[in-house]
Amino acid sequence: MGKINRKSSNRRVSQGLLTEDDTWIFLSRSFCKRSLMRANAAKAFIRVWKVMEMCFKILLQEKRVTQRELFYKLLCVSPDCFSSQLQVNRTIQDVVSLLRCSRFSLGIMASSRGIVAGRLLVQEPDKEMVDCSECGSSGYAISGDLNLLDRLVMKTDARYIIIVEKHAIFQRLAEDRVFNHIPIILITARGYPDIATRFLLHRMSRTFPELPIMALVDWNPAGLAILCTFKFGSIGMGLEAYRYACNVKWLGLRGDDLQLIPEESFVSLKPRDLQIAKSLMSSETLQEKHREELALMVQSGKRAEIEALYFHGYDYLGKYIAKKIVQANYI
Repeated sequence: MGKINRKSSNRRVSQGLLTEDDTWIFLSRSFCKRSLMRANAAKAFIRVWKVMEMCFKILLQEKRVTQRELFYKLLCVSPDCFSSQLQVNRTIQDVVSLLRCSRFSLGIMASSRGIVAGRLLVQEPDKEMVDCSECGSSGYAISGDLNLLDRLVMKTDARYIIIVEKHAIFQRLAEDRVFNHIPIILITARGYPDIATRFLLHRMSRTFPELPIMALVDWNPAGLAILCTFKFGSIGMGLEAYRYACNVKWLGLRGDDLQLIPEESFVSLKPRDLQIAKSLMSSETLQEKHREELALMVQSGKRAEIEALYFHGYDYLGKYIAKKIVQANYI
């Protein structure tokens, strides 16, 4: 059985994964083959058929399930084949690669942590329009149903889309209603981006192609990794990656912002930070300016969080974003 190779060694692609029309994303020309001669490989092949069989039943019933729900269902009907959530997740990836389809076309619904606020009107099928600027600091919850997200009607008078790494920062910006002063849409996945949030952001980038997308993340390797996941997708997504990728600029925090942060607010890099930095450095997709920022982090041995800007006052964050945008200070 031949599949797209989703290992990190297969991420050698040309600068910028998106083609000129932003339609396709290429991982590499590397494929992997799975032999059926070994017992453990044969079981992996059986898992693929078990997942396809279950997805077929789900589609016949016109239902949708999360990966977690699918795991418990498979655990009940095929306990000899599935013993962990990770096995189910990997098998779903295999099915997607094998059938050249998306997971939501298989009836699999993404779990979502994402929320949106600001100058965006959204309308779900057969429902009234929702004004995301009136949803308060809790924002508009992004559905895990990718089919529903694909059918959203969206309108905006915003001029920028801001990805916010942290939920607490998102809440502060929404509570301060910064979108009344800066024409922006705020979106967060509350940390590492889930598929549903990435899918909606990609949809917004296609619906409003004139709006620049910028990320506000911590100045550490994990913050850059989050930005790269929004920008390029994740290698583990295989052929699905292009469905969730979009052109994201790095607004902050960056090296030229460090003068704004008091020395007491810096924290030493942890071993996990250095591990993430090493992984990012090995990626040929990382653009040069991002690589320079990452090298500065490692060289300094420090990390800084967005909250450190509160040293200048709780209302400073909105001013910081506005100044960055006006000066086109992003990479």
